[in-house]
Amino acid sequence: MGRKRAAKGEDVRGRASAAYSDEFIVPEDVIDANGHVSNVAYVQWMQDVAVRHFHGLGCALAMRAAGGTWVARSHRIEYLRPAYDGDRLRATTWVADFSRVRSRRKYEFTRVSDGVVVAKGETDWVFVDADTGRPRAIPDEIRAAFIAVIDDAA
Repeated sequence: MGRKRAAKGEDVRGRASAAYSDEFIVPEDVIDANGHVSNVAYVQWMQDVAVRHFHGLGCALAMRAAGGTWVARSHRIEYLRPAYDGDRLRATTWVADFSRVRSRRKYEFTRVSDGVVVAKGETDWVFVDADTGRPRAIPDEIRAAFIAVIDDAA
């Protein structure tokens, strides 16, 4: 992931909320005609690991209480190396920054067997009112659960 530091100089080592990782085996059904993982699979995995991180910190209750939900404004993926059926991948995600209604989340997919980063990505998430779909301020309870991790290499 490169060198990382928490926003406002806080130490990210040992802070569970700074980054979240999950490992999984690439299933055969996500392999495309080129014999490697389909582009679409990475978008799904990005969403899945972000949701697990969010729920793991207990933020779903605060989101529902606020009457809000998250929607993706944009995804960006950089494919660095192919991944194949049966590869064990580690998906790591962290919040890179917050604004009033938006949160930028980054992702890194690493092949566990050789430590090679196969893809990197980011999503621009917008917090919206669940009824109207209009952007609304991210609740303080949700902001407090995350440490924004700044990439010094960026």
